[in-house]
Amino acid sequence: MSTLTHFDAQGQAHMVDVATKAATHRIGIAAGHIEMQAATLALIESGTAKKGDVLGIARVAGIMAAKKTSDLIPLCHPLALTRVALDFKLCHVGETQPASVFCTATVETVGPTGVEMEALMAVQVALLTIYDMCKAVDRGMVMTDCKLLEKHGGKSGSFFATA
Repeated sequence: MSTLTHFDAQGQAHMVDVATKAATHRIGIAAGHIEMQAATLALIESGTAKKGDVLGIARVAGIMAAKKTSDLIPLCHPLALTRVALDFKLCHVGETQPASVFCTATVETVGPTGVEMEALMAVQVALLTIYDMCKAVDRGMVMTDCKLLEKHGGKSGSFFATA
């Protein structure tokens, strides 16, 4: 197992020095979902939520969150992102699943460090925005299963989450 990179030899937290790392094309893909009542999903799908276009606003919030990740996660580097894309899939009630919205964020940059945190932040804030916009009708929504699906670029190469 690798050592934790955000601690120096004395165990003090520090920002990793990436000055000597090669600038490569880096991609991070994260996903998560928010479970809700079927009626709440119907409101989102119909576009009739009181606060407006739930998924459109959540998409913009996710993009903004990716851009602000280093402001919120203390040891993240500020990055010049080249792409942030969020996709949403509406999942209707099934025999084994509740109604939910599945969110995937893809974040890219060309630089010396990866964009995994930016992708994870985009998903979490997009899901929180869905919660905020729909809480008047469904306070029992649950955000779950947020995780990194893939990362590409850099010395460590590619990572793919296992099921």
